[in-house]
Amino acid sequence: MTVLLETRRVTKIFGGLIAVNKVDIVVPEGKIASIIGPNGAGKTTLFNCISGLYKPEFGEVIFNGKPIHGMITDKIAALGISRTYQNIRLFKSMTAVENIMVGFEPRIKQGWFSAMLKTPAYRNEEKHVINEASKLLKYVGLQGFGDQLATNLPYGAQRRLEIARALGNSPKLLLLDEPTAGMNPQETDEMKDFIRLVRGELGITIILIEHDMRVVMDISDQISVLDYGQKIAEGTPKEIQSNPRVIEAYLGPGAAALSEKYRREKVQ
Repeated sequence: MTVLLETRRVTKIFGGLIAVNKVDIVVPEGKIASIIGPNGAGKTTLFNCISGLYKPEFGEVIFNGKPIHGMITDKIAALGISRTYQNIRLFKSMTAVENIMVGFEPRIKQGWFSAMLKTPAYRNEEKHVINEASKLLKYVGLQGFGDQLATNLPYGAQRRLEIARALGNSPKLLLLDEPTAGMNPQETDEMKDFIRLVRGELGITIILIEHDMRVVMDISDQISVLDYGQKIAEGTPKEIQSNPRVIEAYLGPGAAALSEKYRREKVQ
């Protein structure tokens, strides 16, 4: 097993609040891993520590064998980590294809001076990026929408566009923060299939935060559960479904005992 990402006792504190508390997670290369937990459990904060938006007070983030905690977001992106956000963060006054082109920034070799002078090297690279962005637009099922402003796209299409932008970096690891939030059942099923496609065809390791347990249980190879900033469980979907601490975190004290009682009665 090749480990692509590992967090070691990662801790993030805001004032007197410990948002993430000594969290250890190991994600093998080529897997789909989910991070779940009640609201306020620290899931997005952990994502922010991995992607460089936050610097952990304690602990380490190891990516592809190298420590990345404390690095700025641009350097982390250049190493091969891309992400989406819980609230869509597209450039709404830009076209769909222009939004995807932004995702190529960590890979662009020509600097601002070449761009200002419109050198042949800059024009060639710009042409290449436009071509590759158009391919990604087609890959996420948005062919024909390239010239439309992002703000005019349907909600589900905006979610796909954000993923396309993240893929522009040719990442090894893709962090998806609630990719199906706000979607109807059909859009959710399509997103599940698309996530599997990205992992299968592109070989990208994926970590997602998701509240839809049907999505989590259907596509995850492993699941880590956070509650009040701490990891309380980790395992396969089947293991997590029957874990008493997970049931209690979601449904409250006593829920695990009721669940076990119901299971026994059902068996009898």
